[in-house]
Amino acid sequence: MVKVYSLTTCPWCDKVKKYLKSKGVEYQELNIETDDEAFKACQALTGDEAVPVVTKDDKNYVLGFDKAKIDELLGL
Repeated sequence: MVKVYSLTTCPWCDKVKKYLKSKGVEYQELNIETDDEAFKACQALTGDEAVPVVTKDDKNYVLGFDKAKIDELLGL
């Protein structure tokens, strides 16, 4: 399952989610602002607190809204 770590009022997070929807990719949104476990998981994955973060396997990830890197990560 694709996961998107995000914040409530993050325009780049919205762009990532809209992009994934446009590609027909189902994803789980994890809001690091309201979910402490999601915050810890995101920080453990990236070593940072920046979002959006897209991951498919909880090992490899894309930080930010980079269509080419997202496509490569997800095999689109």
